[in-house]
Amino acid sequence: MSKHFSGFNKDSATVFPVLFALSFSHLLNDTLQSLIPSIYPIIKSNYNLTFSQIGLITLTFQFAASLFQPLVGFYTDKKPQPYSLAVGMTFTLTGLTLLSFANHFYFILISVALIGTGSSIFHPESSRMANAASGGKRGLAQSVFQVGGNAGSSFGPLLAAWIIVPYGQRSILWFTLIALIAIVVLRRVGKWYKNYLLKLHLSERKTWESFDNKQPKRKIIIAVIVLLILIFSKYFYMASLTSYFTFYLIEKFNVSVQTSQVYLFVFLFSIAVGTLLGGPIGDRIGRKYVIWVSILGTAPFAIALPYANLFWTTVLIIPIGVILASAFSAILVYAQELIPGKLGLVAGLFFGFAFGMGGLGSALIGNLIDHTNIYFVFYLCSYLPLIGLLTAFLPNISTTRKR
Repeated sequence: MSKHFSGFNKDSATVFPVLFALSFSHLLNDTLQSLIPSIYPIIKSNYNLTFSQIGLITLTFQFAASLFQPLVGFYTDKKPQPYSLAVGMTFTLTGLTLLSFANHFYFILISVALIGTGSSIFHPESSRMANAASGGKRGLAQSVFQVGGNAGSSFGPLLAAWIIVPYGQRSILWFTLIALIAIVVLRRVGKWYKNYLLKLHLSERKTWESFDNKQPKRKIIIAVIVLLILIFSKYFYMASLTSYFTFYLIEKFNVSVQTSQVYLFVFLFSIAVGTLLGGPIGDRIGRKYVIWVSILGTAPFAIALPYANLFWTTVLIIPIGVILASAFSAILVYAQELIPGKLGLVAGLFFGFAFGMGGLGSALIGNLIDHTNIYFVFYLCSYLPLIGLLTAFLPNISTTRKR
C-alpha cells in the first residue's frame, strides 16, 4: 500500500489518488448505467414498445437506484462498509449479463432493476469516501468524484452507437468487462478506506464530520425541502433530454439513430464539464451562489431550445448541460453542511431522490408524449428551470469545524 493510500487525520492534504480512483470507478459505473437509455431506440423497435413502456423501464431502473440509497447511507453512517462498492458493482455485472439476453419487456425490467440496485449501493458510501479523502476541500472532492460519473454517462451513447447499434443487444455482454475492472479498482479503494477507519479513532471521526452551522431546525427543514424541489426541477428536465432527446432529434430533424447518439454525447459531456466546475467554485464563492446560477441560469437556453434548428439545438444543449450540472455538487455539500455528521444519509437521500425524480420524470414524460407529441412535451419542460427562483429561500450558512 503506497503512502497515498495510508491513513490521515482531518487536517491532512487532499488525497487525490483516492479521489481519482473513486472518480474512475464512478465513470465505469455510470458508463454502464447510461447504456440503458442509449439502447432505447433499439429495444423499442425490436419489441414494439410504446413510449410509456420506455418510461417504465427508466422508472424501474431509477426506482431501484434510488430506493435503497438513504437506507444504505443511514446504515453506513453507523457502520462504514469499505467493500460495499465492489458488492454493488457485482449487482451491476449480473444485470448487464441478463440485459444482453433479455427477450421480453419484463425480463428487461428485472435486468435494469439489478443495475439500479448496484448503483444504489455504490453512491452513498463512495460519496463518504470522497469526503474522507477531501482534506477539507469538500466541494472539490465531490466534483472530482461526480465528474467521473457524468463523463461515464456521456460515453455510454457513443459506445452504444459504436458497438450495440451495429452488433445488436447481445453485444452488451462485452460491457461486463468494464464491471470487472471496476470491481478490481473498488476493492483497492476499499482496502484504503478500511485502513483509514482503523487509524482514525471514532471520536476523532465524529469531530472531523461535525460542523456547527448554528441554523434553527425550522430553517434547516425549509432549506432541505427547497433543495429537494430544486432537484425535482433539475432531474425532471434532465429526464426529458437524457431519455427522449434522441427521439426528439430523429423525429424533428430526421437524423439517424447513430447520429442522434453523438448529439446526446455532446449534451452529456457538457454535463460532465459543469459538474467539475460546480464544486470548486462553490468552495470559493459560496454554494448558494452556484445553486442560483446553475438552476435559474439554465432557463433562457432551455426556453429557446424547442424553437431552434439542428445547428442551434447543438449550440444550446452545451450551456444547458454545463450550467445545470454545476448545481448538484453544491447542493449536496450545502445539504451535508446543514445536517452535520450524517454524510452517508444525506448523500443517499439526495442521490436517491435525484435518481427517483429522474425515473418518475421519464415515466410521466413518456406517457405524456404518447398522449400528445414530443414537441409539446419539450416545450412544456423548458420552463422547469424557472423553479430555481426558490433558491431565494435558502439561508446563508457559514460552517466551522467543531474542535
